[in-house]
Amino acid sequence: MVTVRGSFIRAMASLAAVLLLVALAPIAGAAAGREPAPEAGARPEIAATAADWTPPLSTRGRWIVDADGDRFKLRSGNWHGASGTWNGSGSADEDANHHAGENSGRIPLGLDRAPMAEIIAGFQEIGINSIRLPFSNEMIHDSVPVRDDAVAANPSLRGRTPLQVYDAVVRELTAAGLAVILNNHTNTTRWCCGVDGNERWNASQSAETWENDWLFMARRYRDNQRVVGADLYNEVRRNVWDDPNWGLGDNHDWFAASQRVGDRILTEADPDLLIIVEGINWTGIPVDGLPHERPTLEPVRRLSHTLVDSDKLVYSAHFYDYTGPNHSGATGTGETTDPRYRDLSPAELIKMLDRQAFFVTAETDRHFTAPVWISEFGVGGRDETGDKQRAWFGNFVDHLIRTDADFAYWPLVGWHEDRKGNGWALLHWDAEGRRMGLYDGDDWRAAAWTRLIQAQGRTGPVEPVVDWSMLSPDHGDFVQSRRIRALPDWDPGARKAVCPDGQRLLGLSHTGNRGLCSDVSVGPLWDPAGGHVVVVDDRYVRPGHDWASGYTKLQCTDGHFLTGYSVRGSAVSAALCAAAPPGSITGTSGRTVWFDRGDNRGSAAKGGDFAQGRYKGQCADDEYAAGIAYTGRVGSARTPDALYCRKLS
Repeated sequence: MVTVRGSFIRAMASLAAVLLLVALAPIAGAAAGREPAPEAGARPEIAATAADWTPPLSTRGRWIVDADGDRFKLRSGNWHGASGTWNGSGSADEDANHHAGENSGRIPLGLDRAPMAEIIAGFQEIGINSIRLPFSNEMIHDSVPVRDDAVAANPSLRGRTPLQVYDAVVRELTAAGLAVILNNHTNTTRWCCGVDGNERWNASQSAETWENDWLFMARRYRDNQRVVGADLYNEVRRNVWDDPNWGLGDNHDWFAASQRVGDRILTEADPDLLIIVEGINWTGIPVDGLPHERPTLEPVRRLSHTLVDSDKLVYSAHFYDYTGPNHSGATGTGETTDPRYRDLSPAELIKMLDRQAFFVTAETDRHFTAPVWISEFGVGGRDETGDKQRAWFGNFVDHLIRTDADFAYWPLVGWHEDRKGNGWALLHWDAEGRRMGLYDGDDWRAAAWTRLIQAQGRTGPVEPVVDWSMLSPDHGDFVQSRRIRALPDWDPGARKAVCPDGQRLLGLSHTGNRGLCSDVSVGPLWDPAGGHVVVVDDRYVRPGHDWASGYTKLQCTDGHFLTGYSVRGSAVSAALCAAAPPGSITGTSGRTVWFDRGDNRGSAAKGGDFAQGRYKGQCADDEYAAGIAYTGRVGSARTPDALYCRKLS
């Protein structure tokens, strides 16, 4: 495409603008059969109350756990509104100019119609234990008080700014025992998610503003331990001109942006928060014959996050019936012939869901293994009569149950008049404050919802698991050790990669600069009182122990293990060795693992493919890496050729 010129470029730009404005409309939530009608008033029986857990939350492999190590399943819903409901044209004061005619008044929806305590009681009644609470960056800085009529049912909130109302909502939710996940939904306070200036974290603002806003929000609720997560940005997608990407290192790189702000939140604001990263929602122009797709979490398989605290990462994804793996959800202009999720058979749907998201939890002992939170899914309620839509919802709920997945329904709160309205919400209030709930006897979704809420998933203690982490200094430093971050630069001018504290380096790629870390077999190996050594030459190779003849060997001194490395371009620059407790690693001999001409990872190597398409070497689980060998001979680029692996004591 780089050779295309002139009128075709202008035509494609115009086509992209038209199609994307129409086709990438806001995402909102099949195969056979309808859900049976529930009995009037039938409600789920929840084994544990919403308050029956101990914050903060963290992760163990694919599970989220509380501070006692017990599984905490996110049975969540989205309480939207603070991120905006205005459609972007006409007066924001007119309800007709808001999505579905529901004007939130720049705050969580429904506070004009019902007391906050009643709304929260409704959440608990339907089995919710956690709330995804969207906000916009504009909301944070909005100093205009909310209108009195926006808080008519909550007069104590009159005169407050949107952020102050958000504060009150967070306080009351957590006081009721619910967990709250802060969700940066939009840049501007308007309805999401088309070509609307909210496509990326830095679409209508700088990345610096976005990061600083996150630090502000994380610090603001740091003392409230039931604020448990930071959902970094919603539905990252293409704008008119360009796609987001996962790992290219430019200012559209969602992997790099989320990695950076996640680490900043944990190190500068609140180390207790879960860091929640959603996959990419859309790339390409939705026209048959042109590339376009919904990548979701598929890029995680080849490039996953490694936070400074490896037990804080959660991935998320969104699924609705009318979108598809290659379908934007549009009808009419911008609609393609690609199947929507509701067009897939149950078997096809399961296969696609697993490929796009659920593999992250299903495949254990991988660098990408983590909890996956389906933070948006939903479907129309009483007025939804489509067989495909209804069947899709039942089939999707079945897969959530089958995989014991964490989830968040979109949305929880809506408006109704005479039992008519948007219909997607599980709880609706009319202008007189009368509630229409999920269990009033005429909502076809109630049976599936009850199955989901009552599903017998894993409960109780989750034993600690082995962590596997990828290092990716592709475009800059990737130092994931808090200890090393607190010290001076150990190789100025080079790109440095260091394992998280508690892990050791076990694998390297021949090209591409990737590494693999783990705590397998022995757990944390770095002596709390020990230091580190930077190795740039062969000085620690003992006479008679040349394990890579003719190669430069960056070998750790005895009693030390590899925890990091640095590169200049593609060439090895230095090795970082950390001290183990005295006597814990005593061997003076080892084996050489060559990987300059092919993979050499052993027959039962764990961790997954940490450098897709590259040759890789990896020490065994009961070994530690004690050295890196490379050569500068003609035809070689000083890239890693071998690892020196020694047995753990």
